Amino acid sequence: MTSGLASFVIRRLAAACLFVLMVSASALMLVRLAPGDAVSQLTFTGVDQATIDATRVRLGLDRPPLVTLRDWFAGLLRFDLGTSSQYGQPVAGLIAERAWHTARLGAIVLLIASAIGLPLGIITGSRPGGWVAAITTPISIVLVACPPLVGALALLLFAASTGLISIEPGRLAVPALALSLPLAAMLERLQSRAVADAVAAPDLVAAAARGIPPGRLLWVHAARQSLGPVLGIYGIVIGSLFSGSLAVEFATSWPGLGRLMRDALVARDVWLVAGCALAGAAFIALGNLAADIARAMADRRVTERA
Repeated sequence: MTSGLASFVIRRLAAACLFVLMVSASALMLVRLAPGDAVSQLTFTGVDQATIDATRVRLGLDRPPLVTLRDWFAGLLRFDLGTSSQYGQPVAGLIAERAWHTARLGAIVLLIASAIGLPLGIITGSRPGGWVAAITTPISIVLVACPPLVGALALLLFAASTGLISIEPGRLAVPALALSLPLAAMLERLQSRAVADAVAAPDLVAAAARGIPPGRLLWVHAARQSLGPVLGIYGIVIGSLFSGSLAVEFATSWPGLGRLMRDALVARDVWLVAGCALAGAAFIALGNLAADIARAMADRRVTERA
């Protein structure tokens, strides 16, 4: 690794860590400053005030929000994310279990979307007037405009009506399709535009004039030249994938961070909300970091501009 690339990675890594800390701290403060807390519902169950106050003290909800934030950062230094008031278990263990499911779903979705969207984008970008482009382009536009949650509900209706796809809780097919199809359409549109620009570039026109076979020109030279712009968008793609997966996970009963975050927000579980926000921000930050590193390795000029 060259010194320029190494310093680029270090700067991006520092920015990623700052992003994760800011997101988790903001989530914690928003929950603490909002009206009510995790023991507010006890007032409606006939529990005496002394028990409510004791529970609030036990959970640390009697302390000022800034003290809670200080305790959160102190816990992070010890890799301690606190204890969930809803489950009575360490937040780190709950997050680790659910984060694995979300990461597995995200990896499969990215693999499917890339395997479908990138090759189709190369074809439609090189032959915009062909029959593949005529079929693919309108479908991609519709899928890009369709929110993942709407797609998940449509797939659930289709699966329930036909029985072709299992809708049992924990099954991967529906959430993976609901997330991968719009993502594949987005990648197809991006790759198509990048390939169209690459094919029209002077160096590829000159290479075609020198007699390089069209297949090699398209799938090697044009694909490699168009890789930089598409990799630059992958960080945003991963961010949109995670934000879309939260709603899809809840709708399809996938046991990931989305359902855990929803349960934590409903229960006003301060430490669990902050832990879920930390994990979600870490996924987004790592995705952006990986995309930046891949783009820098594909085009060393990126490290000079950053």
